[in-house]
Amino acid sequence: MQEILKETSNPQLSLKLLEQVKLLAADYIKKYGRRPAFMEVCGSHTMALARTGIKKALLEHVRLISGPGCPVCVTDQKSIDAMIQLSEGDNQIICTFGDMIRVPGSKHSLMKVKTEGKDVRVVYSPLDAVEIAKKYPDKEVIFLGIGFETTIPVLVVALKMAEELGIRNFSMWFSTKLVEPILRSLLESGEVELDGFLLPGHVSVVIGKDSYQYLVNEYKMPGVIAGFESVEILSSIYKLIKLQLDNDINIINDYRSMVTDQGNPVALALMDKYLEPVDEAWREIGVIKNSGLDLKKEYDYLNAKVRFPVEVREPRKTKCRCGEIIRGLISPEECSLFAKACTPLHPVGPCMVSGEGTCAAHYQYMRED
Repeated sequence: MQEILKETSNPQLSLKLLEQVKLLAADYIKKYGRRPAFMEVCGSHTMALARTGIKKALLEHVRLISGPGCPVCVTDQKSIDAMIQLSEGDNQIICTFGDMIRVPGSKHSLMKVKTEGKDVRVVYSPLDAVEIAKKYPDKEVIFLGIGFETTIPVLVVALKMAEELGIRNFSMWFSTKLVEPILRSLLESGEVELDGFLLPGHVSVVIGKDSYQYLVNEYKMPGVIAGFESVEILSSIYKLIKLQLDNDINIINDYRSMVTDQGNPVALALMDKYLEPVDEAWREIGVIKNSGLDLKKEYDYLNAKVRFPVEVREPRKTKCRCGEIIRGLISPEECSLFAKACTPLHPVGPCMVSGEGTCAAHYQYMRED
């Protein structure tokens, strides 16, 4: 594994690959009269493209568009407000991943609730929340479960652990998202002209290469599953351009060290046991049918939405354009708040908060001083 990591982040190899991508992109531009346009649908790819300088180096050669791959960013504002309201209850411990605590709600954030004395804790794993519930049996411990297929199996493992240990003061608030429905929604909207997808490596470990065949069969759209080091990303971009030039509409697994054709059968079986598809709201996109997962009815005792229902008003409107950014319609620089009213220290929207957010990536690595 160490040898693989050395090779995939080798700077000399990266530079050679970068030049090859530029040459192939020139062939594409000569043939079609425009740059090829590819969307990455993984927040880790968004950050890696910016951090490694690949996106900047290819600005004139390949149009790389950031899509809805950041779980925090795509969470609907009403859902954020509901989670914050949930944290204001008595006798409760709210556990969450780090990014969520700073996401602005319509009035304030989980961080603000925490500073006012409520018990809101950042944990590294939902399993930590189960341990907290075991330690404090007189408290109701609620984990805020957001994420794509990468995270969902870990959420289910925590539920399984709580069930097996007979812990009844633990529950989970689900606001999960699935990759296939959002890709279908993006393609059917026709809002962005795309030539292919840089497909998410981590999600693909769970769902497998074969799960993307609908892109080819129904939408005639190629995709390449990519790793996260510079050599891996450049290799995948090269292969996307080559697929288009060869008129070979296909799915390529360019992350074979981690991703199989069928995915992870154990993780998929666990998800199927506890969860079922539900309609889910996406930030400024709306409700997409069967685009999320929630607990089956027999597990209502683990479902915080059933045990602690909250009602929230319609969110207040701001000038934040995060919804357009996650759909690939604009870049962060086109938002009037970017790097002015909205900064990492004072974020207005989740795209600036999350470590996988497009605005955070641009602020750190893409801005001109």
